[in-house]
Amino acid sequence: MKFVPRSLETRRRIIESTAELFNKKGFHSTTLNDLTAATKLTKGGIYGNFENKEDIALSVFDYNLAKRRNGIDTEMDMVKTFKDKILANIDAYYFKDAESRLSGGCPLQNTAIEADDTHEGLREKAAEGFIDWKNSLSELISKGIENGEFRPGIDVDRMAFSLIAIIEGSVLLGRTMRQNKVQTDVLDTARSMVESFVQEH
Repeated sequence: MKFVPRSLETRRRIIESTAELFNKKGFHSTTLNDLTAATKLTKGGIYGNFENKEDIALSVFDYNLAKRRNGIDTEMDMVKTFKDKILANIDAYYFKDAESRLSGGCPLQNTAIEADDTHEGLREKAAEGFIDWKNSLSELISKGIENGEFRPGIDVDRMAFSLIAIIEGSVLLGRTMRQNKVQTDVLDTARSMVESFVQEH
């Protein structure tokens, strides 16, 4: 029998209340006590709207990723060139005001690292997130080539994955070493790569 939540509004509130918690502590370290404390609900109130902790974690991942992507999409909508749209993907990972960043870091990276060998459902979610991001960047690079903005002959998918690897690597190094400059320097390298795409006229 298909699970039906008691209240979609309560379900939404649970997701929003535990988004930071899961992004910081991860799936395995988040306990029922953590969930009840974050949501101010009883166990029955939580599991009347989700089948189990896994169901919450998967929904929270979708929420956190959508929040991150929506922020980048907003920045991309504010610029016109394909180069600037790609740069917006990079610029989102520079250290700006605290309100512009998800607490706990990148949900894609956090989930991928934790779930790699421990939770196939979350690993698949993270993999899909990376593929979607790669497809978005690949499309921007392809359109830039078609528009004459970027030089021809670029291996589009390879460059898209390379940009993601550099961006995510910058976050990993910066957070692990607690050095913002390391993250910034690596992101500058990603920006230089995008500049190398530009067609000389």
